[in-house]
Amino acid sequence: MADNEVTFPHYATVYGYNNPDVLSAVAAQRLAILIMESQANVQNLDKPFHLLITGGTDSIRMFQMLASNPLLTVIDWDLVHIWWADERFVAYDSEDRNARKTREALLDLLTSHKALAESHIHEMPADERSAEEIAAASDAKNDAILDAAARDYEEEIVGLLGKEPVFDLAILGMGPDAHMASLFPGLPHVNNRERIVVGVNHSPKLPPMRLSLTVPVLAHSSRTWFLTAGAEKGAALMNSLSGANNPEYPASFANGTDEISWLTTAGTLQAAIECID
Repeated sequence: MADNEVTFPHYATVYGYNNPDVLSAVAAQRLAILIMESQANVQNLDKPFHLLITGGTDSIRMFQMLASNPLLTVIDWDLVHIWWADERFVAYDSEDRNARKTREALLDLLTSHKALAESHIHEMPADERSAEEIAAASDAKNDAILDAAARDYEEEIVGLLGKEPVFDLAILGMGPDAHMASLFPGLPHVNNRERIVVGVNHSPKLPPMRLSLTVPVLAHSSRTWFLTAGAEKGAALMNSLSGANNPEYPASFANGTDEISWLTTAGTLQAAIECID
């Protein structure tokens, strides 16, 4: 199966590509074209494009491919804002940070050529404590620090996008347990409808402390793309697409007012389809 469109019970559109490299190349091209077309639309003159991203192998591979895409220099990056859907709450220079990996893949190139302003790169807060302070901290202390960091990022989002933020495009990933951003099944954060950003302590995936946008935000982007490769994610893909808004499968809450698409691989798609058999 190659480059086929498949309709699932869920209203999302799902594309299966030959392999992860093709998936990432297509995503990079689609991203460049989407931003260019938005900027070329006379109704959007000088309108900022707010891009929401996360970490993950597929997303980083996409940004690496975008870095060498000839359309890169055609985009007016002065009008682009980069945001994160989630982040590992670790030191700024930690190799675990999603932002660091994205900077190395693409953003450092853009800032070094003064195409993208640092003020348009909206990183989530980092843990600025020493290793000794972290080791000595109680759960209550960590919860308080995470909550303060979440509120800081929430304030930054509200300052530019308002109290009901809508991103032009959210590019997300999904884990084998169907988590999206840092909203994991079995944890209460997937049910939070009051906050824009929450702190996550005791994440089932290391590192244990994280920040994450919540469902109300992730369900209301104009467009949402999931980049999901790996046969081990087949069951999660099927479960997330078989019905919306199931807290056992957090990715099922994602939505887009104009588009919700899953870009996956033939192997992942085949594994998902086999769940029906």
